[in-house]
Amino acid sequence: MTQPKPSKSARKREQLELQQLGERLIGLSADELNALPIDERLRDAVIDAAKIRAHGALRRQKQLIGKLMRNCDPDPIRQALHARETDDRLAKRVFADAERWRDRIMSDGDDAIEEFCRQCGAAPGPLADLLVRIRTAPGERVEKGLRRQLFREIHGALIGAARDDRISR
Repeated sequence: MTQPKPSKSARKREQLELQQLGERLIGLSADELNALPIDERLRDAVIDAAKIRAHGALRRQKQLIGKLMRNCDPDPIRQALHARETDDRLAKRVFADAERWRDRIMSDGDDAIEEFCRQCGAAPGPLADLLVRIRTAPGERVEKGLRRQLFREIHGALIGAARDDRISR
């Protein structure tokens, strides 16, 4: 028994979904587009759409992108976009965590360093040295630079811990 032909409404919904998926490609950089499994015509249409400012022309270009999307497999594109969004969320979370840890280390000192190192596996030495240097900094400008350095140390340790966590899953 053969499958019944999808209704016109079902086909329209599917085409609209493909067009919306294609529209999500417009915000990507050229390098990110090149990493996706899409054909050259679709890539060129997406790059052109990013340059268009006129509303009507952009709408027509998005329709063209939707039409070109019908000729490719959308699943790898969905997966690549999902992975990108997941990486973006992870990067934002790590950045926010690094800010919180920096502030906590600045206020709580050695206790916070010890807990931070226990959680992410970092060495306490560099953080403790930076904290001493920040507290004995001769001026506000030097202290600000050392705070940035402390943030970079914390951020690097959190990124390493996040990578290790992703690898172990």
